[in-house]
Amino acid sequence: MKKTGVFYGSSTGTCEDIAGRIAVRLGVDSADVHNVADLTADMIAGYDVLVLGSSTWGCGELQDDWYDALELLRKTGLQGKTVALFGCGDSESYGDTFCDALGALYEGLKDSGCTFAGGGVSVDGYTFESSTAVVDGCFVGLAIDDVNESDLTDGRIGAWAEAVKAEIG
Repeated sequence: MKKTGVFYGSSTGTCEDIAGRIAVRLGVDSADVHNVADLTADMIAGYDVLVLGSSTWGCGELQDDWYDALELLRKTGLQGKTVALFGCGDSESYGDTFCDALGALYEGLKDSGCTFAGGGVSVDGYTFESSTAVVDGCFVGLAIDDVNESDLTDGRIGAWAEAVKAEIG
């Protein structure tokens, strides 16, 4: 598999946990799992594939560390890179902004020159009102509600990780 780094923004530890579980399913070494607060241009350059995840805060906001990181990713440029996205949200309490941070990552990077992998995740089986992470009827990456649907998390990660591996080779 291509050199892959997993980057997460997490305030409570949930997204960090999900990042670690995704890394295991993708066969990514724990040394290649990073808090996005530590992101540098050299780190970006060191990976062919970037798996990026954020928890959703407030009314659909990115996790705080992502604002600077997103700017660095755009400034550095992602030509020739593959990007896979995941997001954490709470579909019960925030059903109208479910995993909007996932949508914000996609919007922020869609013109960066990268190729996306792991998109087109069906909304079937999810319960929510609205999400900016849904484009053409599918999530742009993996959407996780580990608060209310933790019993579905491992299955969702597994299916998504297999799809990503098939896309990136």
